[in-house]
Amino acid sequence: MLILARKIGEAITIADDIVVKVLEIKNGQVKLGIDAPNSIAIHRNEVYERIKEENVRAASESPQDLSSLSDILENHKVKK
Repeated sequence: MLILARKIGEAITIADDIVVKVLEIKNGQVKLGIDAPNSIAIHRNEVYERIKEENVRAASESPQDLSSLSDILENHKVKK
């Protein structure tokens, strides 16, 4: 882990296109501004962990039986 000290207004650059800037330090909180391409997803860590958990859960579920959907679509075609 790289540990850096930054003051308000100072920034760090990650790769060529991500800049993290310290905007404010107040009441024990650090407010950061992140400038990155839209193609890069940026989440708070707790949100990212929840997304990963949901993806694992969704991937482990069995696919639903879609045979009844097929029947509904066939009946819909006949009525037209």
